[in-house]
Amino acid sequence: MTVVAEDRDAYRASFERFAALHAASAPAWLREQRTAAIARFVEKGLPTSRDEAWRHTPVGPLVRARFEPADPDAPVPADVLAALPRDGFSGARLVFVNGRFAPGLSSLDPGQAGVEVASLRELLRSQPGRLQPWLGRAVSGQAGAFADLNAAFAEDGAVVIVAPGQVVRQPVLVAHVAAGNGTPSVSYLRTLVLAGRGSECRVVESYGSPDAGASLVNAVTEIVVEDNAFVGRYKLQREGGERLHVATLAARLGRDARLADHSIALGAALSRDDLDVRFEAEGGDCVLNGLFVLDGRRVADTHSRIEHREPHCSSRQHYKGIVDGHGRGVFNGLVVVRPGAQKTDALQMNQNLLLSRQALVHSTPQLEILADDVKCKHGSTTGQLDPAALFYLRSRGLSETAARSLLTWAFASDLVRKMEIEPLRRIVERHLQAHLPGVADLAEVLP
Repeated sequence: MTVVAEDRDAYRASFERFAALHAASAPAWLREQRTAAIARFVEKGLPTSRDEAWRHTPVGPLVRARFEPADPDAPVPADVLAALPRDGFSGARLVFVNGRFAPGLSSLDPGQAGVEVASLRELLRSQPGRLQPWLGRAVSGQAGAFADLNAAFAEDGAVVIVAPGQVVRQPVLVAHVAAGNGTPSVSYLRTLVLAGRGSECRVVESYGSPDAGASLVNAVTEIVVEDNAFVGRYKLQREGGERLHVATLAARLGRDARLADHSIALGAALSRDDLDVRFEAEGGDCVLNGLFVLDGRRVADTHSRIEHREPHCSSRQHYKGIVDGHGRGVFNGLVVVRPGAQKTDALQMNQNLLLSRQALVHSTPQLEILADDVKCKHGSTTGQLDPAALFYLRSRGLSETAARSLLTWAFASDLVRKMEIEPLRRIVERHLQAHLPGVADLAEVLP
């Protein structure tokens, strides 16, 4: 209990310094929001292994270190900047270094009217009251301790506002780069997407960093999809092998609104994704697809909650995990159908491939149905490569290594192919090919 109290006191003291430093630059409504967030955190504290939502996730790396705010002026290694996903992206681009907008690496021109792309910090400075109805609307006070810390400390981020009826032709790229000197540090990242009625847009979030100690990225993305609008969100996480990554996605859907989320986790020693999607009017549609690839002793944890509050809404969730070495995957998905949400159509599936005897996945798909006229299904499979399929490929002249790699590629490829943004899809394909021996030599037979 003493350690827990010390943690809370340390964060409270850090917030008091942060609040004093930004008292003059932050509008009153944002100061109130930040104060409420740190109060919620102090009441809850950091998660422990006794918390059901963190029971299968090692919380030690997240709570033992004293993370100090990352330096936004820290130099970024050239190889990290060279790896930014630029090729093929011709729309607006926002690059953030340790949570701070980097104008020299960015381009805010979306190439068409009706779309506004801006730095959260600059928008709060130039138009203090503009985001008051939206910032923090989608993330509820029950989102968790790390979301509360983000709400308390985040001072910059990406804002994408699409006017009603506008169709954004090119995806907006939001790239986050972490850099440091090896001491434990934390970057608080915020993304806000507002899609007006009848609009369409796609947003790509990229996270990259070198191996430079167990530093933490704490990211929150809020998406508001108004009536008859569509948002496609793509997340690519390629943090260094010692990094820690905690992220929250909160989305609110209006009448006949559509959301498609594609999440790929290829890095970090520990990554945790909390997804919270809520239907706030009839006729909405949501698709959540995800893939995590683990080796060594890395851990990837996905907790999702899809809440059907209104009738005639549909949700589809498909997550896959590939785990090698001593890696550990966690999937916990919950679909809630509230009373009155009749004609709900929900499907949830988690499939996992274990490539070693030490690999482990905890899979818990759940349904909570409080209506009587619904169509809901869920399922989970976890296993190793099919020996019969391996034998077939070996009999056709492939080595055992190449045969295993080809089957692993086939397991992942159906989700990768669903990524409609070609430059992003190529990045993921190249990563998988580089980590699957022999696959690159079989390019002519790959799907």
